[in-house]
Amino acid sequence: MHRRFPMTGSHDTNFLSIGHSSLQADQFLALLKTHGVTMIADVRSVPFSRRFPWFSSRALADRLQSKGIAYMMVGDTLGGRPTSPALYRDGVADYEAMARTAEFYAGVDRVVRETAHHRVCLMCAEREPLDCHRCLLVSRSLAERSFTIGHILGDGALEPHSATEERLLAGLRPGAAADLFGDRESRLAEAYRRRAHRIAARLSDRVRPGRTPRAVSS
Repeated sequence: MHRRFPMTGSHDTNFLSIGHSSLQADQFLALLKTHGVTMIADVRSVPFSRRFPWFSSRALADRLQSKGIAYMMVGDTLGGRPTSPALYRDGVADYEAMARTAEFYAGVDRVVRETAHHRVCLMCAEREPLDCHRCLLVSRSLAERSFTIGHILGDGALEPHSATEERLLAGLRPGAAADLFGDRESRLAEAYRRRAHRIAARLSDRVRPGRTPRAVSS
């Protein structure tokens, strides 16, 4: 169960984020309405769901449009499954290397531009922000650029990214490795690195034609 933190309002943030998980379409739309979302930025590398077909890109775009919500696919630049083997380290997607690519910068710039006209919500599949690259990669990059992000949790509550980072730090177990990083910034960077290595896509699971990817952050 998530610890409750003091919540800022949806409109006090520059970006929102959500994981569609197993939500029904009406539940998902209700959450977007509650938080004033006017555009979904789909950061899935593979914007398709066999189990929940209403979250496949075409069906989702049509449903959102019927509710006055814009839809933008940015998984080609902000997705969690890079196509280049050079962006994997020890067989695991390297978020820090991905964040330094020109393509990633272009994707971030694109969603930032949309905030002039929309309340943008980053969307991926995983319910828990800390299990998803939308938090560990995209939101981290936005936060480093001084943007504020609020993560819409499964129960509809909004968790500021700063509070999500506190949960991330709490998961950095004490011990020899953690003790090497004394200041908060270094400990947080190490916590991001360890969490990403745990949940990021594997090189062996890169999507090939006719193959369904396993359930890791997309």
